Amino acid sequence: MEPKKYLRFLALLLVTFLLIVFIFNRDSDLPSSRSFHSVNKAAVELKLQPRPRKIVSQVSDVAHHPLDPLTIQEINRVRVIVSSHALFKGAKYHALHSVVLEEPPKARVLKWKEGDPVFPRKASVIARVDGETHVLSVDLGSGRVQKVDVGELSGYPTMTIEDMNTATFTPLVSKEFNRTVVERGVDLKDLACLPISLGWYGKKEEKKRLIKVQCYSMEDTANFYMRPIEGLTVIVDMDTNEVVEISDNGKDIPIPNALDTDYRFLAQKNLHKIKPMNPISIEQPKGPSFNIENRHMVKWANWEFHLKPDPRAGVIISQAKFRDPDTRELRNVMYKGMTSELFVPYMDPTDAWYFKTYMDAGEYGFGLQAMPLVPLNDCPRNAYYMDGVFAAGDGKPYVRSNMVCVFERYAGDIGWRHSECPITGMEIREARPKVTLVVRMAASVANYDYIVDWEFQTDGLINIKVGLSGILMVKGTPYTNTNQIPNQEDLYGTLLSENVIGVIHDHYITFYLDMDIDGSDNSFVKVNLQRQQTAPGESPRSSYLKATKSVAKTEKDAQIKLKLYDPYEFHMVNPNKKTRVGNPVGYKVVPAGTAASLLDLDDPPQKRGAFTNNQIWVTPYNRSEEWAGGLFVYQSKGEDTLAAWSERDRDIENKDIVLWYTLGFHHIPCQEDFPIMPTVSSSFSLKPVNFFEKNPILGISPNFEKDLPVCQASSSTS
Repeated sequence: MEPKKYLRFLALLLVTFLLIVFIFNRDSDLPSSRSFHSVNKAAVELKLQPRPRKIVSQVSDVAHHPLDPLTIQEINRVRVIVSSHALFKGAKYHALHSVVLEEPPKARVLKWKEGDPVFPRKASVIARVDGETHVLSVDLGSGRVQKVDVGELSGYPTMTIEDMNTATFTPLVSKEFNRTVVERGVDLKDLACLPISLGWYGKKEEKKRLIKVQCYSMEDTANFYMRPIEGLTVIVDMDTNEVVEISDNGKDIPIPNALDTDYRFLAQKNLHKIKPMNPISIEQPKGPSFNIENRHMVKWANWEFHLKPDPRAGVIISQAKFRDPDTRELRNVMYKGMTSELFVPYMDPTDAWYFKTYMDAGEYGFGLQAMPLVPLNDCPRNAYYMDGVFAAGDGKPYVRSNMVCVFERYAGDIGWRHSECPITGMEIREARPKVTLVVRMAASVANYDYIVDWEFQTDGLINIKVGLSGILMVKGTPYTNTNQIPNQEDLYGTLLSENVIGVIHDHYITFYLDMDIDGSDNSFVKVNLQRQQTAPGESPRSSYLKATKSVAKTEKDAQIKLKLYDPYEFHMVNPNKKTRVGNPVGYKVVPAGTAASLLDLDDPPQKRGAFTNNQIWVTPYNRSEEWAGGLFVYQSKGEDTLAAWSERDRDIENKDIVLWYTLGFHHIPCQEDFPIMPTVSSSFSLKPVNFFEKNPILGISPNFEKDLPVCQASSSTS
């Protein structure tokens, strides 16, 4: 690079660095996602979105419940305690990768009652100190720090936001990298880079905490994802911030143009061609029906549960209870539910793509990637917004504003109904509206956006839905039309636009569900629907279905692959408590459309993602077994996963057990996914099965005209 150009580049780099420092200090929200190093217009526009007023200041928050997340004051206290600990004194480098509440033992929490004193608070800290990982238990009262032995694990902890941001800057110190970018026709000021986790593929990647960086051109578009600098990959050592290797195998692949890639509203050229829809708003003239007490206890209809944001899981639902409409008893349903891991393998085995097999919770932090929700668009009117309070790598607390929203949903659905035919002589027409309560978060993990809904129904059902939106991760190509391609199957995806391939990939979201149906000791029951043949002369029918129940004795009995032509129901029951007529009370898993991994079980990414080998698992409760991909996922070999734990084949009958369910998506991209994807969703449910003596929503009142406002349109169009 010429001296003048090099000095100009250094000045530009300094200005960019100062701008980021300014943003860090100005805003309580830290940057996130598989972040890119350039400040773009889309990010600036997001800051201008109006935010709902916060009723209670985060700074003055205190814990009221044993499971309340750490407050700002408590995170600051942790920072002070660990900084004076011998482990950190004299260290050349240290970072806090996780600072969260160390939850009290489950047995103690179950005995705690509202109004009781909160237990002494502890923090669980995962730190990197001079290249070594440590798990620490920090007593906030006494200041005592205790090391936690987690055994020999191959991986590293979740990356910090600072790890990701620094990694994207590091290539810029390499003259070779800068020269390569300029030779590819990209001005350095238009460069946007992403830190990409690299999985584990052998000893070459051991002993170093590495990351791969790939870059894009932001020229003429906010949607830089559609303009990859294909084949250019930089390996960076995150502990030393050094460039380890640069490879460029795409010099003959043009950078796609920016035409029609901008997805923002004002950039659309066809606005006048789309007939506008009138706005829709569900009004609540008497206000919402739910209450959120002490910031984290949600009470709605017959439901009560504890809700908190989490940097790794996103949101955690705890101690979900349902008040029985007959006995008025508050009954346990679920002790803890959360997103445990996301596995996103791309199906391109070539040099610049084979390693793209993300673990979005354990590598990037699903909650760390949560973005502020946009009122009236992400969440409807009358939604309540909850902030997340997290710790940065240096231990300082920061606030992720509007990370979670809670709202009531009514979309014209029916809770139950029946009308009598006129021939009966009874004029009966009974119907009830279905109103539900939704807890929502949305994580923008770089290009992809995940929307996770926990929906609670008045009949006791919990529906868990995942929506996928955002932007595809695409590959550059010389092709501009399919007629140039000898064999389209060799693309590893679909030609979406000129020089742009959408690569085939999967999404798997594994949920941790510690069900406590009327108590902690539960059993897992498989109910098989089997075809039975009638005996000769027994009936005009030749066949019928028979339900056969079997109780899973050990973990291997509960490793379930869903099969359409070998149908089962899967019940979590309490064998120690029965209904009036003798059925064990329970809940059942109701799967919906899902996908199963088709990768070779010995493929390195599938070894790490082995928790997707089955759609359902059941394990004994163990507070150290919450993360399906293991405690340390980054560059792990896959020896500490749900699949490895389940191979112990422990007893699970009439025990405190945990249900795991994996929701899956196969995604073959299509042109409608360009330049941004319409949301596609899938879900599963936890449904009461003999939990109540009868229909629990018979007492729901119908809607009457007098109870609802009548809104008149200001104008009408034909």
